[in-house]
Amino acid sequence: MHSFSNLRVVQHPLIQHYLTRLRDRDTPSEAFAKCVEQVASLLVPESTRDLELEAVTVRTPLEDYAGDRLAHRLVLVPILRAGLGMVPGFKHLVPDVSVAHLGLYRDEVSLEPVVYYKKLPADLRGRDLIVLDPMLATGGTACAALQYLKERQPRSLRLVCLLAAPEGVAQLEAQHPDVPVVVAALDRELNERGYILPGLGDAGDRMFGTEF
Repeated sequence: MHSFSNLRVVQHPLIQHYLTRLRDRDTPSEAFAKCVEQVASLLVPESTRDLELEAVTVRTPLEDYAGDRLAHRLVLVPILRAGLGMVPGFKHLVPDVSVAHLGLYRDEVSLEPVVYYKKLPADLRGRDLIVLDPMLATGGTACAALQYLKERQPRSLRLVCLLAAPEGVAQLEAQHPDVPVVVAALDRELNERGYILPGLGDAGDRMFGTEF
């Protein structure tokens, strides 16, 4: 049994249902992509539950009402390309969200992250950022992405994944202990190639139909 202070595993019957479809190697790419979106939407409440609110008064059909709204506009940062599949699930629920793009991939030999694309708002200072990446395997790509984003001085950072391996979570906790990690499942381990077991294969390939 692993215990990580920065990890939140979301338990829900619908998540378990969709994760099983994602893990099934016979699930076609279109259905796979839809399941990614659905699991992502189910992770939204947990990954946003500590966002700052501000007071606002609105008029109901009968009287004034003292309510709350999000105090700061969120920025989603999907890690290309697989992270793109999680964006619709968040955009359905999160109001007025911006979407940045950060392209990193893991070299299959060295397992080190390589940056190939960056397209973010010019100024991220004081913004709340949610980094989206379906798989947290070795943690190298996520750690590199978080370090790059921290240098732009956001108000807060959090990482949301479908699956995580204990090795990746441990790496995140060592390098970025201040960043909460929200996942749908914590899997058993990595294999010798750095893939999550039992896992679901390469999320990007399965989502976009490029697995041969």
